[in-house]
Amino acid sequence: MKRWPRPPCCCRSPGRRSSPPAPPASTPADAITAAAAQRTLAEAFPGRFLLGLGVGHPALVTEVRGRRFGPPVATMRAYLDAMDTAPFGPPVPAPPRVPATLGPKMLQLAAERAQGAHPLGMPVEHTRQARSLLGPQALLAVTQLVVLDPSRARAAELARAYAADALPNRLGLLRDLGFDDVESLPGRLVDALVATGGPEDLARRVAEHLDAGADHVSLHVLTATPDEPPLRQWQELAARLL
Repeated sequence: MKRWPRPPCCCRSPGRRSSPPAPPASTPADAITAAAAQRTLAEAFPGRFLLGLGVGHPALVTEVRGRRFGPPVATMRAYLDAMDTAPFGPPVPAPPRVPATLGPKMLQLAAERAQGAHPLGMPVEHTRQARSLLGPQALLAVTQLVVLDPSRARAAELARAYAADALPNRLGLLRDLGFDDVESLPGRLVDALVATGGPEDLARRVAEHLDAGADHVSLHVLTATPDEPPLRQWQELAARLL
C-alpha cells in the first residue's frame, strides 16, 4: 500500500501548539533552505510556526529524491548542524523545531538539539518511553494512525494492511516494547499501531497517549481511498475531539 499522502487531521493538544508533518532531512543544501524558510515564517508569525523534520524512508530518499539514505541519527545531527550555521534568514531567536523520532538515540538527539519530538505510528508504550527520554519539559507530539469505519471487518483489514507497511523500520523497537512474534503481526500489535472503532474508541486512544506523557496527539485517518480527503471521518472526529 504505502500511500499516506494526507497530513494528520484532528488534533488534541491541551494548551500547546500543533506539530506539522515532517519534511525529509537530506542534504546541507536542503538544510540551508529549510533554515531560511523557518526563520522567515517565525519572523512573520511569532510563536505560531513549529518546524517538523524527519530523515524520511529509504525508498523516498533514494528512489524519489535521488539521495543516499545514511544512518538516521548521524544524518539528522548533520542536518541540524547545517541549519544552525546556515547563513541566510532573518536573525530571530532560534525558532522551535521537532524531529520525527522513533528510536531511543533519535529521541535523545531531539532532547539535546530541539524543543521536542514528533513520533508517528507507534503504540502508547512508545509514548511513555519517549517522555522518559525527553524529560518533563520537551514537547511530545505524537501521531496515531486510525481507521474510522462502521464495518469492523473492513476496518480490521485496512488496519492490518497499513500496519504491515509500517512494520519494517519498527521491528526492533516493537520487540523492545514487549511485543512478541512481531513479524507475524498479531492482532494485539495491529491494534497498538492502528486504532480502529468509532469516535469514542479513538478518543480513548488519544487519552491513553496523553496519560502516557504526550502533550499533543494528532490522528492520521487511513482509508481505502487515500487520494480522497476523508471528510466524513474528519467531521465525526472533530465533533468528539475538538
